[in-house]
Amino acid sequence: MAQRGVQLERETFSCSICLDLLKDPVTVPCEHSYCMKCINSHWDGEEVHSCPQCRQSFTPRPVLLKNTMLAALVEELKKTGLQAAPADHCYAGAEDVACDVCTGRKLRAFMSCLQCVASYCETHLHPHYESAALQKHKLVEPSKKLQENICSRHDEVMKLFCRTDQQSICSFCSVDEHKGHDTVSAAAERTERQRELEGSRLNIQQRIQEREEDVKLLQQEAEIISRSADEAVDESKKMFTELIRIMQERRSDVKQQVRSQQKREVSRVKELQAKLELEINDLKRKDAELEQLSLTEDHNQFLQSYSSLPALSVTNHSPSSNTRPLRYFEDVTEDLSGVRDKLQKVLRVKWTNISLTEVRVLRPQPEPDS
Repeated sequence: MAQRGVQLERETFSCSICLDLLKDPVTVPCEHSYCMKCINSHWDGEEVHSCPQCRQSFTPRPVLLKNTMLAALVEELKKTGLQAAPADHCYAGAEDVACDVCTGRKLRAFMSCLQCVASYCETHLHPHYESAALQKHKLVEPSKKLQENICSRHDEVMKLFCRTDQQSICSFCSVDEHKGHDTVSAAAERTERQRELEGSRLNIQQRIQEREEDVKLLQQEAEIISRSADEAVDESKKMFTELIRIMQERRSDVKQQVRSQQKREVSRVKELQAKLELEINDLKRKDAELEQLSLTEDHNQFLQSYSSLPALSVTNHSPSSNTRPLRYFEDVTEDLSGVRDKLQKVLRVKWTNISLTEVRVLRPQPEPDS
């Protein structure tokens, strides 16, 4: 509350031109007060002498006398140590819109008036709130482009819009180079264009909602695809693991069968080899006996011994009389080669048919150029 009272005191005893505490305060006929130097400087630059706040004009130029009572109040206020000067951040910088009424160091503009073609700080904007005539003016955010609202040919505010030439014009333009054209007030054209703009915005917002729905659907679809892919990977891992297990078991069976057959064949060969070696020894013995007989000089003894020789027996121990044992192993290799070729063919043919579960992707159709 105390700060609010101090603020009111500052506003009451501040000059609306320099925004500082009143110095040599004077009161003009409309009862607004200013620094004597500020108001004189302001009027020196104008042909019509008017109040900067309420715009009331005075003819002739008033004779200004120091308001001693107001000066005493200002001095009393100064004794409290209060200053009415605004903070530095309130002054206009290089990038800011400055107040057109402030003298000296200008404050940042609070609003711009399209009718006055001027920008005002909060203090100098008060007349637009207090005066019935000024209240009808159009106030906008501070702008450095106010001069764009002035007709460069007639130096008048452009309050009309030529629909024929699609440009803003002033009242003089409407009876000059734009005479006979389809013209309306700028406010009326703005209302119609604003309505079209709102329709465009509504259409855009609807399209945004539709696209956001599409994005949600695509996100859901991406999740479904990822989940389906994960399941397929897990299942394929299980299947291939099972296939590998089966192949390993079958390989173990084939290995065992081949080794068993190898053992049988080697045993058979060893047995035959032993028989043949016995037969060789027997034949060598008989050959030695025959050789000894051939050396006998006595003819009768030779004939008697020869006639008593036993007949040479015929054996079936020859390996050539048996089926080749290697054929078994060749058959195994051939059979496995056939199985391998068939498996590769199945995998090549079937693999092309393996695919993920089809999920329909919603692809947004391209919008026509607006």
